[in-house]
Amino acid sequence: MAGLGGRVWVVPGGRIPFPSNGEEPEFTSFDQLSVLNTGDEPAELEITVYYEDREPVGPYPVRVDARRIRHVRLNDLVDPEAIVLSRRFGCVVRSPVPVVVQFLRQDSRLPGTVGLTGTMAFPADC
Repeated sequence: MAGLGGRVWVVPGGRIPFPSNGEEPEFTSFDQLSVLNTGDEPAELEITVYYEDREPVGPYPVRVDARRIRHVRLNDLVDPEAIVLSRRFGCVVRSPVPVVVQFLRQDSRLPGTVGLTGTMAFPADC
């Protein structure tokens, strides 16, 4: 089966909230990509991060197996370097096979409160 989605996805509004309140890892603030691969081949993603005042960082390699979904906390990307917390960034996700990408943010900066929001990434090649 041919996979659904696109090969290039853009998220312009990243900013991992910091600090967090509550127990880890459930209540750690994060930005996350949810990637759905409906096709028959694995998706070897490359994520590049863009900042306001410095050169892009990446690529961060991420694999999503065929006919699977993977949730990638951007906080967990550390090679080639960790994403700077509480700093504005955008990212581009490139895949050799079509995938679907959603962006999520959990914000637990306020004690006793957790905010969760999500939106679809922009499919730049469709």
